[in-house]
Amino acid sequence: MAITIKSQREIELMTRAGEVLAIVHEELGKFIRPGLSTLDIDKKGEEIIRSFDGCTPSFLNYNGYPASICVSVNEAVVHGIPRDYYYIKEGDIVSLDAGVCYKGYHSDAARTWPVGEVSDEAKRLMKVTEECFFEGIRYAEAGRHLNEISKAIEAKAVENGFSIIRDYIGHGIGSTVHEAPEIPNFARIARGPRLTPGMTLAIEPMLSAGDYRVARLADNWTAVTVDGSLTSHYENTILITEGKPVILSLKS
Repeated sequence: MAITIKSQREIELMTRAGEVLAIVHEELGKFIRPGLSTLDIDKKGEEIIRSFDGCTPSFLNYNGYPASICVSVNEAVVHGIPRDYYYIKEGDIVSLDAGVCYKGYHSDAARTWPVGEVSDEAKRLMKVTEECFFEGIRYAEAGRHLNEISKAIEAKAVENGFSIIRDYIGHGIGSTVHEAPEIPNFARIARGPRLTPGMTLAIEPMLSAGDYRVARLADNWTAVTVDGSLTSHYENTILITEGKPVILSLKS
């Protein structure tokens, strides 16, 4: 699959999708508290998305996924299915992965939130995961190669004593949620494609406090660490420009 270079109109639509998604995450961060079910979080997220004219959840029914917000708690890395019987509690960390579609174009972003007071390890894990994203996009400039982003993310995680989840990676994004190229959070031998203005990428470090290996639960979606270690996820949709990258899913 070829990497698509977005037109100005496509960039404008993705920018709007990203603006709405930034608000969704901000509002869900305020909403999270002990005693909520993960389904409560999903319903709130979908309500916020649909409150904006022309916006719909990107993930609902995508490849059969049954919700609008992926809600993954503690050892769950990604793709957690919201349930009305799973209640979050003080000390949990909750990763929310969400997408917004606006007039046929998507944005994708993830945040990990603390539920009340969390452990020092959890705080550091969340902080470093976010730092990995920003370290990676230092290299998201026209003329550089994709592997430079991946190498920077991995190096930041490893120097802080955390593992990179290897089974799930970032991706291109646009008129579909997942487009070329694949964007690992770890270095490969190949340099990868040269970055070009107009590329739109979803960069998403996923870190574990323990083993990087994961397994899927019986629901065939939820991915968890095999050793039960805490995980954190931080993602934004970015635009490659002639200069610094533009983060489309983060409030300025």
